[in-house]
Amino acid sequence: MSKPLSLFFSVLAILFMSAMSVSISHSGWLVLLFGVLCLLTIGAGFIVKARMRRKKQG
Repeated sequence: MSKPLSLFFSVLAILFMSAMSVSISHSGWLVLLFGVLCLLTIGAGFIVKARMRRKKQG
């Protein structure tokens, strides 16, 4: 995976984690939403990495 793409996924996951920590005092549903979005972002990063590795191997 290229460095800018991995930076994008990591920054996006950190933003969702930060939003999750801020929303703890407001609503439990927001915490759940941002938690799921964070996990989906991390999972998508692993999926993209695996697909790029498979494509590179041929």
